[in-house]
Amino acid sequence: MSKPTDNPADPFKKALAEATKVMADDPDLAVTYSVDPAGQTAETIRLPQISRRMTRDEVLLARGTADAFALRHKFHDAKTSARYMPQGQMARDLYDAMETARVEAVGARHMPGTAGNIDAKIGAEARRKGYDQIRDAADAPLSVAAGYLIRHLATGRDLPEGASNVMDLWRGFIEDHCGDHLSNIDELLSDQKAFAKLAREIIKDLGYGDQLGDDPDQQDDDQEDEAEDGSEDQEEQDSQGEDESDSEDAEASPEQTQEDQQDPSQAQVSMDDQADSEQAEETEMPEGEAPLEPPAPQPISDADPNYQVYKTEFDEEIGAEDLAEPAELERLRAYLDQQLEPLKGAVSRLANKLQRRLQAQQNRSWEFDLEEGTLDAGRLARVVANPTTPLSFKIEKDTEFRDTCVTLLLDNSGSMRGRPISIAAICADVLARTLERCQVKVEILGFTTKAWKGGMSREKWLAEGRPVQPGRLNDLRHIIYKSADAPWRRARPNLGLMMKEGLLKENIDGEALEWAYRRMMHRPEARKILMVISDGAPVDDSTLSVNPANYLEKHLRDVIDMVERRKAVELIAVGIGHDVTRYYDRAVTITDVDQLAGAMTEQLASLFDSDPRKRARVLGMRKVS
Repeated sequence: MSKPTDNPADPFKKALAEATKVMADDPDLAVTYSVDPAGQTAETIRLPQISRRMTRDEVLLARGTADAFALRHKFHDAKTSARYMPQGQMARDLYDAMETARVEAVGARHMPGTAGNIDAKIGAEARRKGYDQIRDAADAPLSVAAGYLIRHLATGRDLPEGASNVMDLWRGFIEDHCGDHLSNIDELLSDQKAFAKLAREIIKDLGYGDQLGDDPDQQDDDQEDEAEDGSEDQEEQDSQGEDESDSEDAEASPEQTQEDQQDPSQAQVSMDDQADSEQAEETEMPEGEAPLEPPAPQPISDADPNYQVYKTEFDEEIGAEDLAEPAELERLRAYLDQQLEPLKGAVSRLANKLQRRLQAQQNRSWEFDLEEGTLDAGRLARVVANPTTPLSFKIEKDTEFRDTCVTLLLDNSGSMRGRPISIAAICADVLARTLERCQVKVEILGFTTKAWKGGMSREKWLAEGRPVQPGRLNDLRHIIYKSADAPWRRARPNLGLMMKEGLLKENIDGEALEWAYRRMMHRPEARKILMVISDGAPVDDSTLSVNPANYLEKHLRDVIDMVERRKAVELIAVGIGHDVTRYYDRAVTITDVDQLAGAMTEQLASLFDSDPRKRARVLGMRKVS
């Protein structure tokens, strides 16, 4: 007998999992629940987690997500989809959105009860992404609108409020350009191949025909023609061969005899001349001609061209607001504020200290009694008293405080769980507020993986026969808690996401550091500072189990070396219970997480110190220029 459970949601989750398998017509399908975003593979469906409270919204979202994935598993053929898949990103988005709408419409025909559940899912996604607040078509994704319109026309159902708003913003444009093709949707829903061809025509009508690539049906026709031509050529060659064999006994002509008897070295020279002429013809190929070989793919990493990643298609760069509902973010933020309460006094003192240091660098100063510059009105009384006194001018001194952007890159690995991640989130929050008061732009980023011990990348690696040394073998999750241009008050709830159970997994530091560095290089500020907070070396069990033991650590060292060598970004690091000085030139290691606030504050303050000797002493630099 199974052990009874005290979680009231478990019976519902079990029933939903079984219903999903039946609907997908696959009893071997694995159905799981996770705090991670819902997803689907050929053998697994991952549904959103359901709490003990089993709120109405949670239940409806889980049902709608399960129905959508089950219908896709049953009515979608991956090979057919891949065959007609466009090449350009916008065209691919349109194609995927229309195929999803087709699958859901077919499912509604066979199982009408799924339509209402999927409506709930669509409505929840539209609310989460703020589609109901959009007022301009330019702000609404065209691909999403096209998918909504296809579903609306195929099922005749009204869409939820936010989804309907996005569809209506683009509906006139889509119908004006694709009206003829939209009238045939009902007839083609059950035929994925025919619908895929129709989707490509719609994409062409919308102005993205240049992203479609070659027509797969046309390629098949060309290959058949080539095969027929090849068979005819082979017959001609066979007949010519018979004629030549019949004439072998005949006498050779004088010219042939002379050619046969010529010196072998001369024959080789003539062959070389012929080769040279052929090469000359190749070099004189007209402009616009396609090269014989495609260009080599761009390396994954600028720091190490040999660094490999098995699959990048499952990686994600995502905003914190997209990983949790607004209500959950507010709850997590409230929990973070509770953690901040005992430290509020000490952290506030450190923040005030940092603010004073920064503002001291921004104070204006002047040089007086000069012969040119800005007229000094304060000394005009001397001229009135004595007209022979010359006018006095002043000039504002240059300050070393330049337009600055600071990026905080936080390790979101599982070893940071508990007090370390709480302290890191609190410090990031306080520093962002403090620096914003001093007109310093702040960006807060986090890095982890989407799964433990490999995710979708590892599943694909296993399905493809376990190639040797595949490189990084997990799915990255790079999180944007606060972009540099976003005000702190708007990003404030996002930092609570670090408190979310199940978010913190494994850490691949090298790629995260290179990602943050690339983001900084696109910033317009004159000075760029990147601070890394981590509690250990890069670790990913899935990657290290099938690659050299130092694979990730070597890449981290290469990225650090590249950033420090180029000197476009000032790189500093704070290690929590881990000696990061063996990686970074400018770093500090703390043994207690309660020291983190002071270490971060002192490190940042030292970067703005006008005395290079003080700056070098804090940063641990050996030389002072």
